[in-house]
Amino acid sequence: MIAEISPFHAIAISREAHALEAQGRSILHMEFGQPSTGAPAKAIAQAHHVLDTDPMGYWESTALKERIARLYADRHGVAVDPEQVLLTCGASPGLVLALTCLFAPGARVATARPGYVAYRNTLKALYLEPLEIACGPAERYQISADALAGIDPAPDGLILASPANPTGTIIPPDELAAIARVCAERGIRIVSDEIYHGLSFGEPAHSMLEYAPDAVIVNSFSKYYSMAGWRLGWIVVPPDVIGAARARMGNLFLTPPVLAQRAGLTAFDCVDELEGHVDTYRRNRKLLLHALPALGLARIAPPDGAFYIYADISHLTNDSLAFCQKLLRETGVATAPGVDFDPVDGHRFIRFSFAVSTDRVEDAIARMTPWFQAQGMQR
Repeated sequence: MIAEISPFHAIAISREAHALEAQGRSILHMEFGQPSTGAPAKAIAQAHHVLDTDPMGYWESTALKERIARLYADRHGVAVDPEQVLLTCGASPGLVLALTCLFAPGARVATARPGYVAYRNTLKALYLEPLEIACGPAERYQISADALAGIDPAPDGLILASPANPTGTIIPPDELAAIARVCAERGIRIVSDEIYHGLSFGEPAHSMLEYAPDAVIVNSFSKYYSMAGWRLGWIVVPPDVIGAARARMGNLFLTPPVLAQRAGLTAFDCVDELEGHVDTYRRNRKLLLHALPALGLARIAPPDGAFYIYADISHLTNDSLAFCQKLLRETGVATAPGVDFDPVDGHRFIRFSFAVSTDRVEDAIARMTPWFQAQGMQR
């Protein structure tokens, strides 16, 4: 039997948004977690140099692996051997590598609900069983150690993300440590999606490697480094998984683009520019947190990091997809329906991405203010 995979509805929203743009409509793209800025200037300059001087081919940058390993030492105080780092074509293949290395078909893997749509669907595609744990405001939309301890029988694995998509919530360090303890006691293998690390608006996010040395870490240059289109990411695996991971990477994906690897190494040295992006997201977050309650969207997840706001719209609709389509067609503001992230309760939520320029956030607020007021009156 071929696995049935649900569509990613935000992609359909984006497709319609681009079609409207092609017709001359002014569209504000807040549907994807995709920085509107490009790669750092020095990384782009390095890419131009590589294009002029390097024929490229199948290649894995030892220098980049070493630099990534150093990141864990500098940021988290964790020793990582560069051989534990595998370079991938973005975080999505990294997730496939992690799951196929750790789990056999039929294994049960827990995730938070709401959570990134691809967790559920990638698990299904690999003939693994997603076990979605409902997480609401009381849990700050994050899975907890107590919830994991209460699952009977214990799942084979856990995917967690901190900061999370779609909520932006961060798991505190003491809770991460408690989750690691429960997983160790119950034999639950951990895959930690840390793609939004570097994008925090208070306390920085902690790596699961600080608490679970056998966790598999997934990360990417797409978010903090503003290099989504370069398709470059990495995973960190424990020593006993290196062989399996390298075999899968070599057969399924070969290597990530040489051009991206060269540019990615340079991107590590562009801290001032990258932190400038974080400052922009911080301003955008503040604007939306001030504006959304005035639009009637007062029940939102606390966005500690990433660049999302997940808002309850149950007073306006029971169909988040139709709501997002209407919002796009009538205001030109593209957003993501909550049903992507939560097939049970997501029909009453909407996700805004504020990974755009501040002037676009201000424009979106100006367009949405009268529109949301009208929706409230229609109810």
